Amino acid sequence: MAEMGSKGVTAGKIASNVQKKLTRAQEKVLQKLGKADETKDEQFEQCVQNFNKQLTEGTRLQKDLRTYLASVKAMHEASKKLNECLQEVYEPDWPGRDEANKIAENNDLLWVDYHQKLVDQALLTMDTYLGQFPDIKSRIAKRGRKLVDYDSARHHYESLQTAKKKDEAKIAKAEEELVKAQKVFEEMNVDLQEELPSLWNSRVGFYVNTFQSIAGLEENFHKEMSKLNQNLNDVLVSLEKQHGSNTFTIKAQPRKKTKLFSRLRRKKNSDNAPAKGNKSPSPPPDGSPAATPEIRVNHEPEPAAAATPGAALPKSPSQPAEASEVTCGTHPAAGAQEPGETAASEAASSSLPALVVETFSAAVNGTVEGGSGAGRLDLPPGFMFKVQAQHDYTATDTDELQLKAGDVVLVIPFQNPEEQDEGWLMGVKESDWNLHKELEKCRGVFPENFTARVQ
Repeated sequence: MAEMGSKGVTAGKIASNVQKKLTRAQEKVLQKLGKADETKDEQFEQCVQNFNKQLTEGTRLQKDLRTYLASVKAMHEASKKLNECLQEVYEPDWPGRDEANKIAENNDLLWVDYHQKLVDQALLTMDTYLGQFPDIKSRIAKRGRKLVDYDSARHHYESLQTAKKKDEAKIAKAEEELVKAQKVFEEMNVDLQEELPSLWNSRVGFYVNTFQSIAGLEENFHKEMSKLNQNLNDVLVSLEKQHGSNTFTIKAQPRKKTKLFSRLRRKKNSDNAPAKGNKSPSPPPDGSPAATPEIRVNHEPEPAAAATPGAALPKSPSQPAEASEVTCGTHPAAGAQEPGETAASEAASSSLPALVVETFSAAVNGTVEGGSGAGRLDLPPGFMFKVQAQHDYTATDTDELQLKAGDVVLVIPFQNPEEQDEGWLMGVKESDWNLHKELEKCRGVFPENFTARVQ
């Protein structure tokens, strides 16, 4: 009998709940169709919007905080592995071995302590803060249902009162249900009207406390970690002093050893090789007229008698002029152009390389890209930027520059970009360029990682 009674009560509750759901659904349909008015509270609706926003922000903060903690744990593991590696490579007879091991242990403890404090002072507080939202969210939903019940009871009572044939018993019962529904709704409504604004205002203090805790813990962690790192640095300096003769030297990236200049010279000599038994003329001494060849453009050819001893040897059209001859040579003064010089320069472009023609044209016009021609003629053709050697570099091939720390190098492009090896630049030392003004004598390749850009 007890079981039947229990089952009966349960069945009765189920039937009652089903009836309530049907009544609420019907009421909502009538309200949407405009056949029944709906009780609204704009102030409460604003509180609900604030609540949902606060819940969204809190959920995101919790997620990001968990991600941060996971990153701290990953960094701890990485730091631990790194210190284990140091302990393994640190040989027993090296000074500071015990200190290095102690630093590694303290490093591990510091990470563990940092992670645990973040959990205690930030994550657990975050979980407690968000723990109150599900219950309030459930109560907001229940209040909404009780509001529908109240509207439904009110409409039912009003319809009985306005009916042509009044039934006092039904009216009394409807009024009793209305009063009951109104009481239940107002009790929940009053509680939420007080709680929601208070919860919304509490967010400021919670965010302040949370981020202050994280910032303070991180600050202390980095201070302590900085001390450990300084101690480790001191230990390694002591090791370096004892084994100073075996210090690590910076090396350049490996090259393909193309011997760029040697290959270019062989190609040039093969194109203009003299007959067997003849010797190429020795290069003229620096400062002689032949060392600074003059470019002259004219409609009329030079008379044969002009080729006096010591003058510059003319080049055949098939032999390309060197860029250094244009840049380092003597140019006519501005305003001293000969008639037809422009036309001649156009004709020369068919036999001279583009770089030669462009440099010559700029010199004749008195301007070079980036400023006056006089200013740029002090720099090698194609100059890009300056670098300064940070370490000494000993050349290992004939086409490489010998560098001392502090040397300034003027970087220029490779004549053939395919000849450039990764990590290597082409340039001329500024001191050599100011002294000789000849690329063929001065330029060479050098490792980029031995230098730093200064301009």
